[in-house]
Amino acid sequence: MVKKDMDKAIALGSATAKGGFKNEDDIVYKFNNWKKDKEAQEWLKIMDYNLKEIERVEAIKLHGYKTDVQIQVKIETKDAISLENLSIKLVSNPQGYNQVDKRWVDKYKGLWDIPQDITKALKLFTGEIKPIKKEIRDKRRMFLSEMDSEIQTKIIRFFEENKITIVTDILMGRGKFAARWMLVALILNNESKWALKPINEVMNIFGGGSIKITERGSLKIGEITMQRKGGDAGRPTANMLQFKINPCYLFKY
Repeated sequence: MVKKDMDKAIALGSATAKGGFKNEDDIVYKFNNWKKDKEAQEWLKIMDYNLKEIERVEAIKLHGYKTDVQIQVKIETKDAISLENLSIKLVSNPQGYNQVDKRWVDKYKGLWDIPQDITKALKLFTGEIKPIKKEIRDKRRMFLSEMDSEIQTKIIRFFEENKITIVTDILMGRGKFAARWMLVALILNNESKWALKPINEVMNIFGGGSIKITERGSLKIGEITMQRKGGDAGRPTANMLQFKINPCYLFKY
């Protein structure tokens, strides 16, 4: 996304600030300092809170969940505390991609009840199973476009039929620490451009498009890319399956 496109994105739910924040600890601090912090106040208003009714806000950082920062909000007139779970994406490159989920194929098989033939195809795709076909681009693994048309069709059909579950698990997660909001911040030239959206809207934006096998042989679910993890200096973990997004795509909405 070029700079002029980013500038057009400054609307309800997004803004630009000088300096801003560089990590999740900064965001926790801003929420905990909400009475003085203008951005935290804007975020709370987007979450539909009346600032005049708030008695207390406490933010904590979590690890190992889709939720990176949990916000606890106490309203003066209510006994209960509201919880807001935020998935945080901090990026420095508007064209960069961010991993949103990574597991071994068998973990996804158990999570989504993937049929055995598709499981095998995904393991060939990641290199967990070594290919026996010779005329391929990478001897370590097979791209989806190198597989026969029947299994390609089965893969696309499976992801189409299970799309809602898959996109939800990738972006929102499950359980009490499932994300309810996504906060994206692009830190560029000492400015922080941010966008805060409800996770249901985020899932529609990133996962709402068609499912297809790309020319490079990976799978696209709307704006979500499924890839072999790679890297890791050749360790076995390079053969894990991962899903990636460009968080800055959220600025278009």
